[in-house]
Amino acid sequence: MTRKLTEKQQMFLNVLFDECGGDILLAKRMAGYADSYSTSEVVKSIKEEILEATQMYMARNAPKAAMAIVGGLHDPTELGIRDKVASAKELLDRTGLVKTEKMQVEAKGGVMLMPAKALELECDCEESKEICDCDD
Repeated sequence: MTRKLTEKQQMFLNVLFDECGGDILLAKRMAGYADSYSTSEVVKSIKEEILEATQMYMARNAPKAAMAIVGGLHDPTELGIRDKVASAKELLDRTGLVKTEKMQVEAKGGVMLMPAKALELECDCEESKEICDCDD
């Protein structure tokens, strides 16, 4: 984002995912905020920037997720591989790398399109029999 952040806000974002492992309270302390300062206010003031940083963090870890899925192919007996692969799939889905599904459609026989049936004019008023309102 192009919004100007304070030094504390910038420090908060810098340490949130690295040194603090996502712990907002620890990031608030490391950024230099007083313990009495509301954590909700910190988050509220830079909510959009936190969401953007979260997306970047997920994108940075997408290669690890891909490696975990491929690792399951190499060693399918690894303990916890099912949960690891499920988590990896979820992360990749959230970063926009989703499974591609292809569908093949086959049809036997065919549909023949016929021209519209011509209406018969049977009334003296030149209307078709179906829509004529006169008594002819």
